[in-house]
Amino acid sequence: MANNGVHTVRFGLFELDLRAGELRRNGAKVRLQEQPFQILTMLLEHPGDVVTREELRNKLWPVDTFVDFDHGLNAAVKRLRDALGDSAESPRFVETVARRGYRFLPSVNGGTTPLSGKVGTKNRYLWLVAGLAVALFAVLAALNISGVRERLLGKKAAIRIESIAVLPLENLSGDPEQEYFADGMTDELITQLAKIGSLRVISRTSVMRFKSTRKPLAEIARDLKVDAVVEGTIARSAGRVRVTAQVIQADPENHVWAESYDRPIGDVIALQEELAREIARAIRIKLTWSDQARLATARPVNLEAYELYLKGRYNLNKMSGYSVGQATEYFSKAIALDGNYAAAYVGLADCYVRQADLGHLPPSEAYEKAKEATLRALEIDNGLAEAHASLAVIRADYVWDWDGAGSEFQRALEIDPKDVNTHQWRAVLLAKIGRFKEATAEIAIAKELDPLSLPVATSEGEILRYARRYDEAIEELRRAIDLEPSFKFTHAELARIYELKGMFREAASEWSRVGALSGSTEVGPYAAVRDAAGYKHAMQLWLEHLQEESKREYVSPIDLLTLA
Repeated sequence: MANNGVHTVRFGLFELDLRAGELRRNGAKVRLQEQPFQILTMLLEHPGDVVTREELRNKLWPVDTFVDFDHGLNAAVKRLRDALGDSAESPRFVETVARRGYRFLPSVNGGTTPLSGKVGTKNRYLWLVAGLAVALFAVLAALNISGVRERLLGKKAAIRIESIAVLPLENLSGDPEQEYFADGMTDELITQLAKIGSLRVISRTSVMRFKSTRKPLAEIARDLKVDAVVEGTIARSAGRVRVTAQVIQADPENHVWAESYDRPIGDVIALQEELAREIARAIRIKLTWSDQARLATARPVNLEAYELYLKGRYNLNKMSGYSVGQATEYFSKAIALDGNYAAAYVGLADCYVRQADLGHLPPSEAYEKAKEATLRALEIDNGLAEAHASLAVIRADYVWDWDGAGSEFQRALEIDPKDVNTHQWRAVLLAKIGRFKEATAEIAIAKELDPLSLPVATSEGEILRYARRYDEAIEELRRAIDLEPSFKFTHAELARIYELKGMFREAASEWSRVGALSGSTEVGPYAAVRDAAGYKHAMQLWLEHLQEESKREYVSPIDLLTLA
C-alpha cells in the first residue's frame, strides 16, 4: 500500500499506527481484528470518498476464496464500528452509502492525515487548512489554563465521570431461558464496579426498570442522576460467552470506550473483574490499593453451582411467592454442589426471610433456617458483607436484639459501604428505635444508590410513619405508586398511614389493592366503608375470614394481630 511516508493517522480520539498495526484511543490500544483493520485503512486512504463494496472485496478476499462476501463484509464493518464506538444509524466516522459502499467522515478534531499520496490540489489545500487547525489546537492545548482552550473553542471542559449506571445487558443468545444469565452478569458487573471506592454505581433495582427500553441514554442518565452509562450485549453458546460493552458519557453525549470479549464460559468470573478494571481505566478512575484488593477477592467456584446461584437470584428478585420457592431450590442445589459457596447460603437465608414476609412460612421456622444459613456463610467467609447484613435483619426482626443488629449492620457497611440493602434495612432499624435523624440520613444514601427502587421508597414511607410525619410519607408513597402501581408492599404501607390519619375509606381502598395484588379472591369487605365504624366492622369481618382460612393453611400471626 502506497502511503507517501505517512505511518500514523489521527481522527477524533483515535490514532491508527500502520507500522505497529495498531489502533489506539487516547494512547490505549483498541483490539481490532485484521479485516476491520484493513477496512479502516482503505477508508482512511480516501477520506470523504466512497469506497465501494467491490473494492473492499478485492482487498480483503482473493478471487479464488470461497466466502459469503456480503455477510463477511457486514460483520467486519460492524466490528469496526464497535471498536470506534460508532453506529450505522448516527455515524461519526463510518457512513454507509446505500447499495454502493462506505465513506469515512471527516473528524471534527482537525480532520485526518491522508494515507494516500494521490490527492488533488483542492484536497491538498483542505489538508493544509486542517494541518494549521491542528497546530492551532496544539497551541491552545499548551495554553489550557483554567479551561482557556475550551472557552476559545466554544467547547465545554470534559466532565469527570464520578457516577455510572450499568444498564441490563441484552440477551443475544436467542434463548429466553438464558435471561437469568444476562441479568446475573449485569448484577455481577454492578457489584464489581461498586467495589471502586470513588465511583458511585446505581444498584440493580433502578437500572432494571430500563430493561428493553428504547428511552434515550441521556434521559436515562438524567433519571438516574449519573454522568455515564454502560450498555452492552451478552450471548453464550457452545461453551463460550461473548460480551460487548460500551461506556457513554451523558452530557455532553460521548462514546468513551467500547470493547468485545469472547471467552470460554469457565472464565466468566474473571471476565467480570476484567470488565470492571477496563471500565475504570476508560473513565480515568484511579484504582487505590483497597480497590485492587476488593476486585481480586473472587474465589474459584464450581461453574454449575454458579449458574444455579444466578438462577436463584433471578427468581428471588421477582419477589412472588412461587419464584421465591424456586429460588430456594436453586440455592439449595448450588450448595449441594459446592458446600463452601458462602454467597449461596446468603441467598438461601434471604429466601427464608422473604417467605416469612410473604406469610408462607411461620416466622419461627423461617428465621431459624435463615439464621442457620447465614451463620454458615460467615463461617466460610467472615468478610462477606451481605451475610452480616442478613444476620442483622434476623437479629432485628426475629430476636429483637437491637444492639446486635446495629453491630452487624455496621460491620456490613465497613466491608461494603455501597450496599443499598444494608443502608435501607439499617435506616428502618434506626427509625424503630427512635433515632430518626440518623434514619433519614441512612435512607437518603440508599436513595442515592438506588433512586428508582420501590422497596427503598416504601421503607422511606415507613420511616416517616415512625416519625409521625404522615403527610410526607403519603407524598413519598404516592410517588412510588405512580412509578409502579403493582408493588403491594407500598400499598400496604400507605394503608397503615391512612389508618393513623383516620382516612378510613382511603385505607380500605389500599388494603383492597393489597389483596388483589396478592392474588387473593377474597380481598376484604371494604367496598362499603364510609367512616371509622364501618372500617372497624369491615376489619372484624376480614379477621374472621382469615381465622377460618388459618384452619386450612398457614396464615401469618402478624396479619391476625394487625386486625385484632
